Amino acid sequence: MTDEVVDLSKSLVWTVGMITQAGPDERERVANAYREARDLVAQIPKTDEGARPRIVACFQRSDEYRAVEDIACVGWILTAIEERVNEGDLPDWRKLRKVVKNAVKLLSDPAPTLH
Repeated sequence: MTDEVVDLSKSLVWTVGMITQAGPDERERVANAYREARDLVAQIPKTDEGARPRIVACFQRSDEYRAVEDIACVGWILTAIEERVNEGDLPDWRKLRKVVKNAVKLLSDPAPTLH
């Protein structure tokens, strides 16, 4: 399982990097993809395999976007990672969940400043 955590962590670092380097339009594209992915996974029930069907669905969509070099793939990967981490059976999953939550916050529109 440690290898899985390492792979998951690398994917999470890549995902956060893509979000932080994205311009406003790209970040909005990622945010929309993330919301679409969340809607999709909410419709897929967990099974004896846990969140695996949800994760597989997200990877399939991410692969489709990645094939055409669309940054929306990042929103789908983030959702897949989030689903896996939320299963709560990985070492240090709470630390990973904190990083995932912070990545999701990066997708939010910044609060308007009042002058």
